[in-house]
Amino acid sequence: MPADSAQRGRAPRIGLALAGGGPLGAIYEIGALCALQDALPGVDFNALDGYVGVSAGGFLAAGLANGMTPRQLCSAFIENDSAREDLIRPQNFVRPAMGEYLRRAIAVPGLLVQAGLRLLLGRRELLSAFEIVGRALPTGVFSNAPLEAQMRRVFAVEGRTNDFRKLQRKLVLVATDLDSGEAAPFGQPGWDHVPISVAAAASSALPGLFPPVPVDGRWYVDGALKKTLHASVLLDRGLDLVLCLNPLVPFDATHSRQHRVLSSGEPRIPKLVDGGLPVVLSQTFRSLIHSRLELGLKRYERSHPHTDIVLFEPDHRDPEMFLANTFGYAQRRSLAEHAYQKTRADLRSRRSTLAATLERHGLRLDDAVLDDPRRTLVGRGTPRRTRAARALKRLDEVLTDLERALEARAA
Repeated sequence: MPADSAQRGRAPRIGLALAGGGPLGAIYEIGALCALQDALPGVDFNALDGYVGVSAGGFLAAGLANGMTPRQLCSAFIENDSAREDLIRPQNFVRPAMGEYLRRAIAVPGLLVQAGLRLLLGRRELLSAFEIVGRALPTGVFSNAPLEAQMRRVFAVEGRTNDFRKLQRKLVLVATDLDSGEAAPFGQPGWDHVPISVAAAASSALPGLFPPVPVDGRWYVDGALKKTLHASVLLDRGLDLVLCLNPLVPFDATHSRQHRVLSSGEPRIPKLVDGGLPVVLSQTFRSLIHSRLELGLKRYERSHPHTDIVLFEPDHRDPEMFLANTFGYAQRRSLAEHAYQKTRADLRSRRSTLAATLERHGLRLDDAVLDDPRRTLVGRGTPRRTRAARALKRLDEVLTDLERALEARAA
């Protein structure tokens, strides 16, 4: 049974774990964080007892630990109304890695000579010769230098810091050591001398898209290669409640056939195979990530029974978050609003079970905020429904809430 911090007469110790997911993942997490901030009046997302971030989640975790509110993150990333505080610009994700291209190109003549000599001497088969030449291929298509530089500028603002050791709140950004395959918890003792901006770049260096990031003579890549959330970093601190956000879920196309056209105007893909290789690979990657997350959460429940763990993620039946294009400001606004409203709906449909969990820690949901149909994130609410449609929507949320409450009681 998780600890009851309310009965102990102390404030609950709360942590936040943010998974990765590229620009789309960051948009979802910003919308969800803003919804949670509105609905949880007793939770200050800039004063939590610990933050852990992986990949794109690392950028947001670093911003929160540096005092940027969820709404400020939205203003910086979604609205782009202040160049000084633009934490993550989508164009920074797609700058060609020219330095990596050049370094590999310089090696081509030597590798060709090496492969040719070994073929002539009979020491290698043709396939092995191709493997030698393959060393000339870049390890990443896009450069992570613009991302690191932008983070460095953002945290140079007065009141913020690019040094883990100067933060008032615990922050851990997890990458993966390329040579050993072990997790690298930047921000932990022994790892906290690395600048936050460099750690964030290393944590988001997805192999194939971004080159590995050098730190102290070793090379680091995306932290999601090891685990999806790395929530154990917070759980080991003995926290009472850990909020987890995971933006990548496999899409259940069998339950979304009624959506012929997305809100962006793009036609829905009737079957995922019709989307070609990118859609198939996306579904495969999401399925692998999510199955690993589910196993991890079950292990956490057994290894840390005194901590409540609450997960928020997109609806598996939602085509908007699966087929979205995130590199335009107009669509970023609509996607952030979509994530905000979907998280609010999720909170309403889990109201009973969440209320019981929160009550153990002296927290509550703000029902007036949750039930306010006029509340929006970026000034563009969901399309107006008829009174009958709103009633049916509310009934569906109440029935879902009741079903989950009964399942929790049975468990």
